[in-house]
Amino acid sequence: MPKKFLQKIVPSPVKIREMKALGVLGEWVYASNLWHLNRYSASMAFFVGLFVAFMPIPGQIVVAAVMAVLLRCNLPLSVTLVFITNPLTMAPIFYMAYEIGALIIDVPVQHMQLELSVHWLSNSLAAIWRPFLLGCLLCGLFFGCLSYFVISQLWRWNVVTRWRARKRAREARKLNDPG
Repeated sequence: MPKKFLQKIVPSPVKIREMKALGVLGEWVYASNLWHLNRYSASMAFFVGLFVAFMPIPGQIVVAAVMAVLLRCNLPLSVTLVFITNPLTMAPIFYMAYEIGALIIDVPVQHMQLELSVHWLSNSLAAIWRPFLLGCLLCGLFFGCLSYFVISQLWRWNVVTRWRARKRAREARKLNDPG
């Protein structure tokens, strides 16, 4: 994965400092090693961001930030990837996770109308919480691990390609150099 591309999509340290939720973590969250972008930090940040994105919990940003600090991966990338689950994508993503959990536990999938109310949450969630949480956990682990390996291999491929290009350029300069 090209470093310059990731640096374009990742919020700047100034924008991250403006996030009130991260202020709870203190000043150490702004340590330079959490902002460094290399193969490990980018790959692990993708794992953290996607894993936490599939967790149906409040405060996903804070959880992703804490995990990024503990795993010493790129903090802004981890936090940014949490936004894969947003108001537009949350329902289909969580429904897919529920169906996967129901398939694994071998319970029938209950088709219901989504309603954001306390009454719906207390009645409907009580019936589906086991397959829903299992599906969320499995999807988070699967997509997190998949992204970790894909980003790691893309990063490696990009580095090897650039090394080979530089080697060819050096060899071409040697051949073209008269002295």
